[in-house]
Amino acid sequence: MQTGHQITVAIPTYRREHVLLESLDYLLALDVSPEEILVLDQTETHEAATEQRLRELHDAGRIRWLRLAMPSIPQAMNRGLLEAKHDIVLFVDDDIRPEPELIAAHRAAHRAAHRAHEGVLVAGRVIQPWEEGRDFSGETRFRFAGLKPFWIDEFMGGNFSVSRRAALSLGGFDENFVRVAYRFEAEFAHRWRASGRRIWFEPAACLHHLKDGDGGTRTYGEHLTTWRPDHAVGAYYYCLRTGSAGEFLKRPFRAVATRHHLRRPWWIPLTLIAELRGMVWALALYVRGPSHADQTVRSKHA
Repeated sequence: MQTGHQITVAIPTYRREHVLLESLDYLLALDVSPEEILVLDQTETHEAATEQRLRELHDAGRIRWLRLAMPSIPQAMNRGLLEAKHDIVLFVDDDIRPEPELIAAHRAAHRAAHRAHEGVLVAGRVIQPWEEGRDFSGETRFRFAGLKPFWIDEFMGGNFSVSRRAALSLGGFDENFVRVAYRFEAEFAHRWRASGRRIWFEPAACLHHLKDGDGGTRTYGEHLTTWRPDHAVGAYYYCLRTGSAGEFLKRPFRAVATRHHLRRPWWIPLTLIAELRGMVWALALYVRGPSHADQTVRSKHA
């Protein structure tokens, strides 16, 4: 096996219990397993059974379990880049069921991409719960549950692999994408492609997203029924970082032009409050400048 194509699987996790352990069991049971599994745990306090199992897996050397002080998706992912022992880092969600060829397919895609093009991010197939059992063989347009390989412009954060050296050369992920961190992948993809690199969709690298109802970004509630800016701020910050002024100005109107608001017009003012708060927060973050990976940081893992 070529050392340059060994894989660290990095799993950012927040307030997940049994489903996190299930996801780890699936990954550990793969016929072709990763060389390292890194759990980037932002949970304040776990249930006793979860804590014990994670400790056992860590002590047995089957995972590396890092406890992080603050919940932040891009910050956790940057720590994954910094802590990974191997150059290819595969990021997956903490509520997944991988197909048997997940690791092998990511590894093969990087080997093939390396011959064809310098600097390729590999985006894997993601099947959502509502897509289970559907036949995608006749699809011609791109979708992340589809079966046809494509060169694409963006990727999903729950199943993609990237060279840690290449990602860190761009500063990693922007930690100004706070709370839900909406559009942080799109902003990284924008910088990735601007640097002359490409994104390849590899359907053989497949997993099923279980979309657990608790923990993760679901901690911040539903975007249609909140006056908080947690879901909106990332969209506005993305517009500012990528020069999309038109989208920045149009989003408040689009945010209330939904069936939900048509049927429940009393939510319109609350949604607009959330959007305006998100705009102000995004402007403050933009003025401060991007917050990229601190390459001097190394933790003593738990």
